Amino acid sequence: MNQALRALPLSLLTALFATAALATAAQAQGYPSKPVRIIIGYSPGGSADAGIRPLARALEVLLGQPMLVEYKPGNAAGVATEFTAKAAPDGYTLYFYDSGPLTVAPHLLKTGYNSVTSFTHFGHVCGSGSMLVAHPSTPFNTVSDVVAASKRDPNKWSYGTSGVAGPHHLSGEYFKNATGANLLHIPYKGGGPAMADLMGGQVPLLFSSLGPVVGAIKTGKVRAIAVTSLTRSAAFPDVPTMDEAGVKGFDSNAWYGLLGPAGMPPEVVARINQAMAKAAEDKSLREQINATGCDVEFLTPLQTVEKIKIDLAKWGKVVKEANIKAE
Repeated sequence: MNQALRALPLSLLTALFATAALATAAQAQGYPSKPVRIIIGYSPGGSADAGIRPLARALEVLLGQPMLVEYKPGNAAGVATEFTAKAAPDGYTLYFYDSGPLTVAPHLLKTGYNSVTSFTHFGHVCGSGSMLVAHPSTPFNTVSDVVAASKRDPNKWSYGTSGVAGPHHLSGEYFKNATGANLLHIPYKGGGPAMADLMGGQVPLLFSSLGPVVGAIKTGKVRAIAVTSLTRSAAFPDVPTMDEAGVKGFDSNAWYGLLGPAGMPPEVVARINQAMAKAAEDKSLREQINATGCDVEFLTPLQTVEKIKIDLAKWGKVVKEANIKAE
């Protein structure tokens, strides 16, 4: 306690602290009393942007204030993640994040945050796996075909991705670890060039986001092998999961959630948690988010923190064993 406070009578000190506590409680009970901004770590038009729009509209109705989406791209969403960790914990800065900065980046970079303790977690919202696809000229129809051929002819087969240390690269290395497949990674500068080379036959296999392969699969220009999520994608109900294809427990899923800075008032946290729980019951909202290619699965804050811990351990092992370095 500082010198000025020591000089005050105990009764006055008690009154001061009581007044401060009441003011904080009143502020929390009236939350939100102004627009709330929701940070996104990427530029407009991406999957994070598509996913947050229907959720933001639902939260506007439930919380009674505008949800203002603000873009802070840079350093693979690291800029937005660190910004949120340092923001005022008053409930007026939230972050619709993808899992990479929390579960992968700490193994590749020196981050200015702790994935669990630097934030108030409100829950997992949706996730989207990668898909392993092949050029139709290859002999690959199943996961077993890929694994067997790569072991039979070491270093003959390769797979492309949108870049080093991205979710598809991690899916590929995780696949190699889990199956013993012998595949060379070919990184591209983006998903577009990677898809172009797959369709042109320059690379036989590709781990890709789901959206870009829809048209190519329908027209027969590429062949779907398996999705990397633990459950089938709503967008591709006929494509098996890696788990179903024999790689038991395989789960490589980029996912999104909502969080705020650590230290938020309990009453504000409860208010947002209640709104998230209510939003999760809305069938229309779930359908809108599913339509973006991100399969909805609302998890509680505790379940989300546990998922972060599991993925941190999993991707740490993959990064170490594959000797992946950030570029």
